Amino acid sequence: MPKTLTQKIIAAHCDKDDITQGEIVMAGVDLVLGNDITSPIAIREFESGSDDVFHKEKIALVMDHFTPNKDIMAAELCSEVRNFANKHNIKHFYDVGDMGIEHVLLPEKGLVKSGDLVIGADSHTCTYGALGAFSTGIGSTDMAYAMATGKVWLKVPSAIKFVFKNKPQGFVRGKDVILSIIGMIGVSGARYMSMEFTGDLSGLSMDDRFCISNMAIEAGAKNGVFSIDEKTIEYETEKGNKTTMLSADEDAKYEKVYEIDLASIPLTVAFPHLPENTKAVDTVSEIPIDQVIIGSCTNGRLSDLELAAKVLKGKKVHKNCRVIVIPGTQQVYLDAIKNGYIETFIEAGCAVSTPTCGPCLGGHMGILAAGERAVSTTNRNFVGRMGHIKSEVYLAGAAVAASAAIAGRIVSPERIGIFYEH
Repeated sequence: MPKTLTQKIIAAHCDKDDITQGEIVMAGVDLVLGNDITSPIAIREFESGSDDVFHKEKIALVMDHFTPNKDIMAAELCSEVRNFANKHNIKHFYDVGDMGIEHVLLPEKGLVKSGDLVIGADSHTCTYGALGAFSTGIGSTDMAYAMATGKVWLKVPSAIKFVFKNKPQGFVRGKDVILSIIGMIGVSGARYMSMEFTGDLSGLSMDDRFCISNMAIEAGAKNGVFSIDEKTIEYETEKGNKTTMLSADEDAKYEKVYEIDLASIPLTVAFPHLPENTKAVDTVSEIPIDQVIIGSCTNGRLSDLELAAKVLKGKKVHKNCRVIVIPGTQQVYLDAIKNGYIETFIEAGCAVSTPTCGPCLGGHMGILAAGERAVSTTNRNFVGRMGHIKSEVYLAGAAVAASAAIAGRIVSPERIGIFYEH
């Protein structure tokens, strides 16, 4: 049977010669991921029936959601995971000072690679599809089972194919691409399907691809995965990994095929309260905002901070706006310091945080009050997502977020006299 890229990866991890769409299979995993919120539930379930983990180097535990600990409950959750990691000698345990936002940190550390099957007790685990891996979010009980056995059950998904052509223009990046796609197909447009991205990928950096794969879940997808190309190989070589060359069969079956002209995608913003509620930024009336967040597992990488710094260089944050910049990892933070981005942010009037998920899920470091509006480079804008149920979150990329910080309203860089220079 002809297979999509996702189906090929799943088949390679099963004790079966072939698989069919909709079939439920038991697959071996290359990495199991958990964080400070989801891991404690998995640990309690694990300890009710297991003595030891299946592999001490194939589990990653990252303390990122409520860290540095925001309250006693957060501290106790992290303590529980810390004790488990010590007890079982988990190699890949990342805590304050050595941590980062999990979906930025794991690729940076080279812990995920092409051809892998990765599961994580966090919905945005689909991020690693940027490398040509099958990665998907699972529940904490599935995480417990995988930590004990190294296996997970999956229903083999069908797929939607997105064929890219041309290159993004100006300040447009991966965030604009995926918001535009979600605006086109809707938040349930790929429900339990694989979103497979192919075609001319030369205009999309690896950071763009991480962002696009990350938000596949916002279209309801099981996973998002990119074809493997020269950029994949270069990235993996830098991380000390060898690329597994896999590709979809030419006659693989897809539910739908979309051709996406990257050159036609505008700077895009998603209005409350769904990621599908998208508009081109230049069509937006001047909506005043109270806060800007630049960071998260979607846009906390060095290229995102570079883009924001280009916009903010020599400018000042609007007097009615708070701006919080959150580097995705300690390495991103250090590189941003070396490149002068942190100085730019502080001189502009931004607050810069240690790596954390923080405000993305309404955790800490930027909670919204009733009636407040935020432009955020995060991935969800549901009711109450970042604080009060009467607050509003507008999703955008780093360039639009930085422009909004200067103007105090949603606006493109060009509208305030800032133009892209290579």
